[in-house]
Amino acid sequence: MISSLSQMSPAKLIFLCTGGLFCLALPFFSGLSTLLDLSIIFVYAILALSMSFMWGHCGMLSFGQTVFFGLGGYTYAIWSLNTGDTTTAMIMTIVFPMIIAALLGYFIIYGGIGDIYFAVITMVATIALEKAVRATSDPRFMIGDVRLQGQNGIAALPDLKVPWNPTETLFVTEVYYLIFIAMVLVMLGYGLLLRHRIGRILVGIRENERRINLLGYDSRRYKLLIFVLSGGVAGLSGGLYAIWGNFVAPEMMNLSSSSSVVINVIVGGKTSLLGPLIGTGLVQSLTNWLGSAGVGQVNLVLGLVLIAAVQVFPQGVVPMFEALFNKAAKRVSKTTGAVRNNHDVTAGEKQ
Repeated sequence: MISSLSQMSPAKLIFLCTGGLFCLALPFFSGLSTLLDLSIIFVYAILALSMSFMWGHCGMLSFGQTVFFGLGGYTYAIWSLNTGDTTTAMIMTIVFPMIIAALLGYFIIYGGIGDIYFAVITMVATIALEKAVRATSDPRFMIGDVRLQGQNGIAALPDLKVPWNPTETLFVTEVYYLIFIAMVLVMLGYGLLLRHRIGRILVGIRENERRINLLGYDSRRYKLLIFVLSGGVAGLSGGLYAIWGNFVAPEMMNLSSSSSVVINVIVGGKTSLLGPLIGTGLVQSLTNWLGSAGVGQVNLVLGLVLIAAVQVFPQGVVPMFEALFNKAAKRVSKTTGAVRNNHDVTAGEKQ
C-alpha cells in the first residue's frame, strides 16, 4: 500500500486526497438529497469497477455484471426479510454472487469460449435472469416467507442495522459513508491486486494469452479468479443498492442496466481505477439533468454524447487527462531544466 502511494504522482495524490476529504466532509454542509444522489453514483461506480477491472486489465468484456448486481440485491432482500439479520444478509450479497459466478465462469472459461462469445453468453445470462424474475408474479413463487412479486419487485426492505447494536439502524448519512468507504476499499483492493504478481499476469493475459500459457501459467485459472472476484464486487454493489433504496426489482439486471455500465466504463476509461467513478458521475449527472430539463429522448441524447466522448476521448476521460497532464509536466520540467542550465552558463561567464 505504501509503495503504491509512493509511485503515484504528487498531483494525482493531492487530487485523490482532496476529493476524499471533500466527500467525507460533504454531509456537514449538504442536504439529504445530495447525499442520496452521490450514494447511488458510488453504488454504480462499484458496479462499474467490477466490470472495468475485468475488461481493462484482463480483456474480458462481461455484460453479466448486472446479473450479480441483481443477485446481490435480491439476496439482501430475501435473507433480511426472512431472518431479520441484515448483517449476515449483507455478507451473503457478496458470497452468493461469487458462488454463482464460480459456476457460470467455470463452464464458460474452462469450456474454451472465446472473448466475443464470452460477452455474448454473459449478455444472454442477463436477459434470461431478468425474464425469469419477471415471471414470478404468481403468489406461489416464494422463498421462505418472501414473495418475489415478479416485475413489481420487493419493497419495504429493512434498513441495515448496526452489527454490534441491532436496535440501531443506519440513516441516510451513515449509508452514504458506508457506500463511500466500500467504494474506496474496492478501489484500493483492485489497486493492490494490480501491484501483485496476479495483476501482472492478468495484464499479460490481456496482451497475449497464448504467451502466458506458454510461460507455464494457466490463464483459465486466473480468468476464473477475477470473474468470481468481480462477481462478488458486483453483488456488494447490489446489496448496497438495496440498502440505499429499500427496494429491488428486475430492472436491476436488465440489458439496459448492463449497457449503462458499459457506457460508464467507456466514458471514464477502462484501464483506470478512477475512470469508472468519473464516468459514472458524468453520465449519471447528465441523465439527471436531462430528466429535470424535460428532454424527451434522454437515451438518444446519451447515445450522441457517448459517440462524441469516444471520438474525443478514445481511451476515456481519465486516461486522456492523465496523458495530457504528464505531457505538460514533462514540458515544464524541460523548460525549467533549460532555464537552470542557461542561468548556470551565464553565471559561469560572469565569473
